[in-house]
Amino acid sequence: MTHDGWAAAFTARVAQAIREARKAAGLTMGEVAQGCTDRGLEITEHALKNLELGRKASLPLADFVVLADVLDVPPVTLLFPLGTSATVEALPGRTTSTWDALAWFTGETPLDEPAAEGTARNALDQFRHHGDLVAAAMTSYALARERRRTASTTLDRARRATLLQRAEGYEEHAYEDAQELRAYRERMRQRGLTPPALPDELRFVDQPDIPTDAGEI
Repeated sequence: MTHDGWAAAFTARVAQAIREARKAAGLTMGEVAQGCTDRGLEITEHALKNLELGRKASLPLADFVVLADVLDVPPVTLLFPLGTSATVEALPGRTTSTWDALAWFTGETPLDEPAAEGTARNALDQFRHHGDLVAAAMTSYALARERRRTASTTLDRARRATLLQRAEGYEEHAYEDAQELRAYRERMRQRGLTPPALPDELRFVDQPDIPTDAGEI
């Protein structure tokens, strides 16, 4: 397939995905057009009709991301027909599995060894690992709070003592997770990266002292 032919086919595939997402959301073209206007970008109903009917050979990137938001779907799912097509021509003359194409696009293609520091892939991997650390800390503190709450509502003294001991163990794990997250965020800064904002429950991680008791959070 020629470059022009591939580009037109790519746009047609995206247009079909947009049409299917719109129908799945139960939206009319007029409602989608209004949603785009509400987000500060005018895409007329006529333009949407031309897109869905294959009369447009290209789609501006700005239009694409706004449409994905209106349709409430991850933009990447409009690019690659995951689940409906086993393969896709991700680039002119390069057909691969749809999942591999999606992983390439999102920077999740498995590597034999860590990406070189300073590369775009390395930055992606660091932010993904940061997300994993945040999730681990959130889970640890939630479990610690739940265990302490359970202990505080137990009338039996012996059982309460056992539950409090377990809660302290969970709080120790939570504290360690928070310390690891803090250290990783500092390493990111040293590498010239700005760590993402933390959830409200973990804002204390960037403060001088990390609570050792889940009840302090």
